[in-house]
Amino acid sequence: MSRHDPTSRPALPGATASLPGWRVTLLFMVMLVTAAGNTAMQSVMPSIGTALKVEDFWISLAYTWSALLWMLCAPMWARRSDRRGRKAMMAIGLVGFISSFSLCGLALWLGLNGVLGGVATLLLFAACRSLYGGFGSAAPPAVQAYVASRTSRAERTQALSLISSSFGLGTVIGPALAPFFILPGVGLVGPFIAFTVIAVMVLAALRIWLPDDSPAYAARGGITAAPFSANSNSNSQAEDDEDSALLPTEVPHLKWTDRRMRPWLLAGLLGGHAQAAVMGLIGFLILDRLGLRDNPALGAAPIGRVLMIGAGATLLAQWGLIPILKLGPRASALSGITVAALGVALISVAFDEHAIAVGMGLSSLGFGLFRPGFTAGSSLAVTRAEQGQSAGIVASVNGAAYILAPAVGVWLYGHSPWIGFAVIELLCLAVIVLGLKGMAPDEDLLQPQQR
Repeated sequence: MSRHDPTSRPALPGATASLPGWRVTLLFMVMLVTAAGNTAMQSVMPSIGTALKVEDFWISLAYTWSALLWMLCAPMWARRSDRRGRKAMMAIGLVGFISSFSLCGLALWLGLNGVLGGVATLLLFAACRSLYGGFGSAAPPAVQAYVASRTSRAERTQALSLISSSFGLGTVIGPALAPFFILPGVGLVGPFIAFTVIAVMVLAALRIWLPDDSPAYAARGGITAAPFSANSNSNSQAEDDEDSALLPTEVPHLKWTDRRMRPWLLAGLLGGHAQAAVMGLIGFLILDRLGLRDNPALGAAPIGRVLMIGAGATLLAQWGLIPILKLGPRASALSGITVAALGVALISVAFDEHAIAVGMGLSSLGFGLFRPGFTAGSSLAVTRAEQGQSAGIVASVNGAAYILAPAVGVWLYGHSPWIGFAVIELLCLAVIVLGLKGMAPDEDLLQPQQR
């Protein structure tokens, strides 16, 4: 049996014939391990910063250079995946995560043990973190393009939602496991060591078990309807032929300003900044409102619990609400950002862990609906042959939100919490206005797109 024969793949529950369940699981793990590691890091960084006696703003700013590199490099890796294949780019992304995470852990260990001062520790941390922005950005667009090119237009919102939910599950696992990895001898850098080892195992599984993919097949592969779908395979194939008239090497360069994607990308940028600001300040808000600034080591547990509840709400949105309600991209994005705005409003007036957790859960539920909607809308707005470039631009937009939003959000919160939360609410409102005026109706997005 040929490894590239699309007709020989078993049809498993929840998978299309060209994207079997075991392959979805492997793609899921590629995304999950980086999400889990990054949120485990987020749960301990406020405590690490306090222990290093570094102001909150500088802790948030340490991520900026990495996010800028992510924004610049993701489209490049996406275009490269059209020529070299998706698997190779996933492997590069995992190597970037492994090298960055291990070196970041070493830098923080040196600072916490007095070998380096606080400023030197943060500078070294930011330099090591840049490896994730530069090379880790290769994996998400490759995974998204791999899935988008092997699913029908009608299935794509749910398929991309499933892959997006790997981030949601990772944000549950990361904060949940982080306290268990804070062990004698390694302390707060224990999670960095643990998730580096896990990522190495996922990389080995990817190299061994995921078949090498041909870029031509990735852009033109036939799509079989899901076992539970009423659609016939012939309809999906006809759609595929229409969408993939151009080979990847013949596809013109897709620009950020492309009119088909413009409203979705702008919505993703605005909504992404709102979410990034919330994620940037939530740990510091918990330390302040629970009175834990004088004992930062105790802060990791409540921060982790709140992040877990938020992540669980994200999973509820992506595993439950989107498939059950059969939400299209526009409906998912607009309903999600509205719910997120309500959650942010609750966080702004919460002064105990329970209230903060409820607000975080509500806002995460909303962002969990919003992100798959924005991602699927961007994907459905362009042709199948343009999926690699579209995925790269989407990943770049996601990275752009983390260049300044976390640091600015923390800075505004430090000066006036009410101003900080008001800015986040205005970003959410801007997405709603843009969506109502500029996003194409869901029924129009299901039609094959032309350049």
